[in-house]
Amino acid sequence: MSTGNSPDQHASPTGSRARLALIAGPTASGKSDLAVRLARAASPAVVINADSAQVYADLSVLSARPTVDEMQGIPHRLFGAWDGAHSCSAADWALAARAEIDAAHRAGALPILVGGTGLYIRTLCDGIAPIPPIDPAIRESVRALPVGDAYAALLREDPARAAALAPADTTRVARALEVVRSTGMPMAHWHAQRSGGIGDQVDVSAVVLMPERAWLYDRCDRRFGAMWQRGAVDEVRALLARGLDPDLPVMRAIGVREVAAVLNGDMAEDDAIAAGAQATRNYAKRQYTWLRNQMPASWPRLATESYIENHNLASLFQL
Repeated sequence: MSTGNSPDQHASPTGSRARLALIAGPTASGKSDLAVRLARAASPAVVINADSAQVYADLSVLSARPTVDEMQGIPHRLFGAWDGAHSCSAADWALAARAEIDAAHRAGALPILVGGTGLYIRTLCDGIAPIPPIDPAIRESVRALPVGDAYAALLREDPARAAALAPADTTRVARALEVVRSTGMPMAHWHAQRSGGIGDQVDVSAVVLMPERAWLYDRCDRRFGAMWQRGAVDEVRALLARGLDPDLPVMRAIGVREVAAVLNGDMAEDDAIAAGAQATRNYAKRQYTWLRNQMPASWPRLATESYIENHNLASLFQL
């Protein structure tokens, strides 16, 4: 593996396409640590966030965003890049990530995507559905519906999409319903016409971290407890003071509701910590299932918990 500074050092072995490293995995699986180790081994390199919570400036603690010390001097991009008042969609993120990847390649650096938001990764690799602008009147009427009514309507108007969503998923249910009502076509129609993906333009060296679940869940529990002690309460207090729309992604992040319940006097601290840890484990389980089934089969899955210390990174990422 080259460690020089020439602009083409991270070209593919054939020289035809630039390289892109990718580390995916559920929360608390050690992705950030592995990304920094890889960046140091492949210097120059840039770590690019692919986690839907870590994009928000308001969620440093609760998203487990890497600290300055943890970054070890490696450039990190798209961490805390969005104000919580503005939702970062998969399309928004993919556009920004593509720009950062291009900038890294122009600088002769290896871009390293790291995160567990599968929808972000698939959107970047496979492209964006060309959904036309939504009629504002339709959007307003749909967003005014209780989520139960919106889901019932979606079952009638786009049953395939409804079957893929949780009935209480306010944001995605509303999005699917407004799309079918505004365009006259279901979400599947638009998803079949994706464009703009970079999967066929770069050589991706990817790994999917899939550690043993008991080990992962223990990490989730310990990390959420540590977050509570390291400023999560103050972080949520500041977030609540902004008076943001409760349906924004930043307000629905794991831990925000639990801390808010303590601040409002509705839950004891110990109960809130237990609830937050359980929510984290549930999220890790969903990510685990999604990543196992939706990521390309050719991307190696790492089941061992010792990969961070023991693997030869150059061999692991075929660099």
